[in-house]
Amino acid sequence: MVVPVQKDRKHTTSLSSSLARRIEQLILDGTLKSGKPMPSERQLSERLGVSRNILREALKELRGRGVIDTQHGRGSIVKGLVPNLEQGSALTHLFREHPRTLYDLLEVRELLEGRAAYLAADRGTEEDFHRITHAFEAMEQAGQESTDPLKAAKLDHAFHQTISEASHNPVLVHTLQSLMELMLNSVLASVNNLYHREASKKKIDRHHRQIYNAVMSRQADWAQKAATAHIRNVRERLLEIEQEEQRLDRSSDWERLLQ
Repeated sequence: MVVPVQKDRKHTTSLSSSLARRIEQLILDGTLKSGKPMPSERQLSERLGVSRNILREALKELRGRGVIDTQHGRGSIVKGLVPNLEQGSALTHLFREHPRTLYDLLEVRELLEGRAAYLAADRGTEEDFHRITHAFEAMEQAGQESTDPLKAAKLDHAFHQTISEASHNPVLVHTLQSLMELMLNSVLASVNNLYHREASKKKIDRHHRQIYNAVMSRQADWAQKAATAHIRNVRERLLEIEQEEQRLDRSSDWERLLQ
């Protein structure tokens, strides 16, 4: 009687470990997103074709490795693969107190988001393109109807984020997610300083549409060039404003921005 039980336990452990690796791959692929609740145990067991017991063992293994966290009332949450910058961190302090770091961040965005657009055009799925289209249309519609800079900044950032997620490069995706607060604040600086200038706003809108069209038509080189040109233009325009001795508006309510 003892031997079969040991075999069963070894078999269960093997299945749960294999399932844990499958779930990790879903996280790496971006199917299960960091910071978001995972489907319920019933939904996961049905989708993955495993028993609830095996699934629970796999989730326990992932919790032990720090990949997921279980919160009361929310179920299992995917943890970020790259540590998020906290509001009290040295980098967020420097960003808020020293204007030059805004341009440093825009240089990083130019590099990372240019490559993300290239990979999105090359690797994006139909589901990715559906999300990108939804984000693009929401951003365009809000630009015509809303004057709320926080809303505009969030929708602008969401558009770029859906493109980065479509890159299916987990390191790139999670690196950008770890910088989310700083990214949002850089977008808000753009909204506050450029959106009310008609020529600048038209150019930003044109760049967004070029990025969208390039990604959707799977023209990877064009997508990278369009995304790079967009971020570079924002950076150059903000520098021009500063050089014209106009006050660069970097003020924001960080808590509201992240809600």
